[in-house]
Amino acid sequence: MAAKITEVVGEGNPDAVIATTIVSFSLSAMMTGLVFYLMGRFKVGYVVGFIPRHILLGCIGGVGWFLCRNPDSRSQLDSMADFTVPLWVTPLVFAIVLFYGQSKIRSKFFLSMFILAIPLIFYFFVFALDALDVDVLRDHGWIFRGPPSDEPWWYFYTLYSELESSVSSTTTGVADFCPEFKLVRWDAVAETIPAMLALTFFGFLHVPINVPALALNRGEDHLDLNKELRLHGYSNFLSGCFGSIQNYLVYANTVFFMRSGGNVRLAGYMLAAATFGVMVVGPSLIAFIPVMMVGTLVYDLGFELLVEALWLPRKRLKLSEYLTVVVIVLVMSVHDFVVGIGVGILLAFVSLVLQTSRVSAIRGNYSGDIVTSTVRRNPSQHHYLHDAGQQIYIVKLTGYLFFGTIVSVEEKVRGLLDDSTFAKHPIKFLILDMWHVTGHDFSAGEAFNTISRLLDNKGVILVLSGLDAENQLGQNLRAAGLGSDGIGVMMLPSLNSALESCENELLKTLYARQEELKSLKRMSPQHLDVPPAKTSSLSSFDSPFNSPRRNHLAEAAHDALTSVEVQRPSEWQSFKEPLRLMLQIFQGLSDQNEVFWFPATLYFTRREYPAGTNIFRCGEQANGFYLVERGIIRAEYHLPQGRLCESILAGTTCGELPFFSETELAATAVVERDCVVWRMDQDQWTKIQKEEPEVGKELLRISLKITSERMGAIASYILTTAG
Repeated sequence: MAAKITEVVGEGNPDAVIATTIVSFSLSAMMTGLVFYLMGRFKVGYVVGFIPRHILLGCIGGVGWFLCRNPDSRSQLDSMADFTVPLWVTPLVFAIVLFYGQSKIRSKFFLSMFILAIPLIFYFFVFALDALDVDVLRDHGWIFRGPPSDEPWWYFYTLYSELESSVSSTTTGVADFCPEFKLVRWDAVAETIPAMLALTFFGFLHVPINVPALALNRGEDHLDLNKELRLHGYSNFLSGCFGSIQNYLVYANTVFFMRSGGNVRLAGYMLAAATFGVMVVGPSLIAFIPVMMVGTLVYDLGFELLVEALWLPRKRLKLSEYLTVVVIVLVMSVHDFVVGIGVGILLAFVSLVLQTSRVSAIRGNYSGDIVTSTVRRNPSQHHYLHDAGQQIYIVKLTGYLFFGTIVSVEEKVRGLLDDSTFAKHPIKFLILDMWHVTGHDFSAGEAFNTISRLLDNKGVILVLSGLDAENQLGQNLRAAGLGSDGIGVMMLPSLNSALESCENELLKTLYARQEELKSLKRMSPQHLDVPPAKTSSLSSFDSPFNSPRRNHLAEAAHDALTSVEVQRPSEWQSFKEPLRLMLQIFQGLSDQNEVFWFPATLYFTRREYPAGTNIFRCGEQANGFYLVERGIIRAEYHLPQGRLCESILAGTTCGELPFFSETELAATAVVERDCVVWRMDQDQWTKIQKEEPEVGKELLRISLKITSERMGAIASYILTTAG
């Protein structure tokens, strides 16, 4: 900044250069203060949470190395090379003694007493030995040089105006001075605005590092960086208004001050008052301070910071993290603070990518015959889906998908589509459950496009569950081009809805097979039963080529429709309701025949409900056991842990558990499609227990079996969702 001003103003006008430079410094401080305040005001301090703690340790170690390599005492050594060794060895020895003594003596007064003893010992030898002279020692760098004794404390402000008329003598009072900025070149100030922005950015790099590092050092768990940023804003803006420069918390100085007992607010006020007093009286006191006193402090603090960063955490950090700390310290020692921070953040990023890429984005893999939807289906559909469900494959994804983790997902899909694997286990639907996915980058979006093309080449339908086209994740995938190339991709809000949709598609083969068998029966009315051995050519299910998937579905449909349990309902078609319905529902759950169940039909009442009707509500006392003859009922469970829906189809039961256990209803049943049910209420249940006790006992046994089956299916789905 000063060089730029000198270039614009010219070296022939040094007074204007100085005046313009200090004005630029002041404006830079005000700009920095404004930026800090706005950052704190809009609460951007949360970004500190993204700074790894080992990066902070590296910064602490870098500061410690800098202090040990460049203590203040060495600023006096440039012109006195012959006396360099004694000047830096003396404070180094004192610092080693102090550092060792602090490890043995725990008193908080030890540090301050030791430091105050150094000038006493120094001047004891100065006055005791005639060969030592204060002025000679000052010339040789053993004592600090003070400012001119005739210079008032407010001399700095005279630099803004005409120097020759600002200070006439040492008796000139501050009231006689009024800066008029006559020498300031405002065009040169405008040229320094980019440098001001750079200084502001440099200050911003330090505050989010120094403040959390100090909190880490002091064990402070309630850091409010937004407040610290606002306070830094006030401090810098006021500093600029009073003509001073940028300022921010200096980690090394603050740690030393706090370790000396200045860890309360009163100590800060006392330090401010003492500093102001020294300023008013004049900084001539500096001319009597031994350099070794400051050098001892700097060396000691450097030792402590290096131990804190490199020695103490050696067993707590992972090897990669510890090496990152060492690299930061070394880079800071070779280059500077900002470069070290940049290298540390780069290493942390590389380490994060390597570590996260080792963690698979795949949370779990399941087959559709193991994990099913929560839909209650009739026995033929259950039998069919138990076999055909193998063509549904579920892959649960988790975390943030980026170029390092999406590779494992793509490899998994390629493995499923491998010719040998696909021939053994053909699939029709691949469900990628995105419920636990938080987001993705561009590489992951492109990988989804690749996956959809790979699946389309094999005739596999891609289903994405846990999202829809309206939420942010779905919109991001659409924006990445998923589904825009003519390849259909289904997006459904939950894994349950995805499973239900895939199962419904697979059931179309079963329904088509049923229609084919019905047409065969109409052509051969003399055969009322389905021939168990004879099979059709299933031409309607065959593709132009030999498809393992279609053959598998056709065989599953044939097995489901020709099983004994499914053939038997054809014998019951002549029975009136609800006997036929009871025999269909209870098959496989009870060995009793129609003679046994016929008396129970007197205790059920036929009810019809239009779509949208609430059959019962959650929290009510159960007063009905339902046999669903036609339609669809949706049971909605609203629990503290979340919401779960269960579709109840024709040929199944509803409300058995709370009814027979005489408890409150845990779900609300809503008619989704016009339905016909057969209902038993509590009065009829009481009668059947008295009049037909064996039938009542059998109903209880069946309800327990149904409940066990449903709990198993729901538990399997819940565990899959949570797993």
